[in-house]
Amino acid sequence: MFTGIITDIGRVRSVEQRGDTRFVIATGYAMDSVDIGASIACGGACLTVVEKTADSFSVDVSAETLSKTTLGTWVEGTPINLERSLTLGSELGGHLVTGHVDGMARLVAVGRDGDSHRLSVEAPEGLEGFVATKGSVCLDGVSLTVNAVQGRRFELNLIPHTWDHTTFRERSVGDNLNMEVDLLARYVARLAETGTVPVSSLISRTNGS
Repeated sequence: MFTGIITDIGRVRSVEQRGDTRFVIATGYAMDSVDIGASIACGGACLTVVEKTADSFSVDVSAETLSKTTLGTWVEGTPINLERSLTLGSELGGHLVTGHVDGMARLVAVGRDGDSHRLSVEAPEGLEGFVATKGSVCLDGVSLTVNAVQGRRFELNLIPHTWDHTTFRERSVGDNLNMEVDLLARYVARLAETGTVPVSSLISRTNGS
């Protein structure tokens, strides 16, 4: 599990085609504290460390993951938002994130809003129902709060710190973003779909009645 708070920006050092694809990712993490088999969220995707050096780690990525995420576009030099997995006692600064990407959203506009940047993003078809105003969404591993929603498009505000310490500053309009919907929204939708709990009951419980 993760929280969507980025703690390092790594870069792809090399890409090797094997049975799967192996990425070597340069990082500022103290790798002597990272075990082989540990999970690291890389651009929002939970990946397993299979090898490491003093300043890098290697991960193997299947063809399925490459086709369903932006990882299929990674090349040498690609910047990557990184977050190590939670430990007991970790501060939950964002929201609970699993590192399981639901689909690829598209960045449709970037503008200035005071010192911040305002982003307009289009959710993948079928995921728009999981996005709510003032709710949480994870994009490229970053926990963000939704400001407004209209159809499949939603808006986000990135404060200068988030802009400066994530890969968003290197993104361009038209780029795809790994999107993970809020864990609570996922289960609420499933409960409503199966009829396990009526929607009216879910709403009343959320409102505290």
